[in-house]
Amino acid sequence: MSKLILFLILFLNFALHSQGSYELAVLKYNGGGDYYANPTSVPNLIAFYNKTFNTKISEIVPYVEAESKDVFDYPFIHMTGHGNVFLNNSEVKNLRTYLLAGGFLHIDDNYGMDPFIRREIKKIFPSKSLIELPPEHPVFHQKFNFNGLPKIHEHDGKRAQAFAIIENGRILCLYTYESDLGDGWEDQSVHNDSKQKRLEALQMGCNILMFAFMQ
Repeated sequence: MSKLILFLILFLNFALHSQGSYELAVLKYNGGGDYYANPTSVPNLIAFYNKTFNTKISEIVPYVEAESKDVFDYPFIHMTGHGNVFLNNSEVKNLRTYLLAGGFLHIDDNYGMDPFIRREIKKIFPSKSLIELPPEHPVFHQKFNFNGLPKIHEHDGKRAQAFAIIENGRILCLYTYESDLGDGWEDQSVHNDSKQKRLEALQMGCNILMFAFMQ
């Protein structure tokens, strides 16, 4: 399948957003890490986004395997976890094709996946490096304004950072580190986060979705 055809598939899926048929997915991967962490997070983010923008994105969020052609059904894919991530050659090739054809991957470190995901990103794009996004980057200034990535959960006393893989000015992959946005999207009862922290996480999530859609 050519990159042009893949791009058209993604474009058509993106166009369906206005007709209420738009869907997001969570990436399923191997290596032992818990790709299924935060099961309520993306549905809650979608519900918040729909309420904010009066949209009708499906709140049913499937898991999609990295090697599957089904990734091309979802212009936006979320990935999270705490531990090891391993992508084989077929998965690496599939994700690279998906991203270069117009897809968007958001990776949120749920604490513990950082060394593994950096290794796997390098396999997908060996000639590229993760670039830290400055506070003035548009992703922080969509519907809601932030001075950089908000800190939702504290782990090692490090600052929250947003990194990106960029191709011809377009962000293909956004990696949020030391923030734990996904935890902030979860049901309040899961982590007992304050109302303000959950709001910050959801608002930043809206910015990421909006930025990805507008790209």
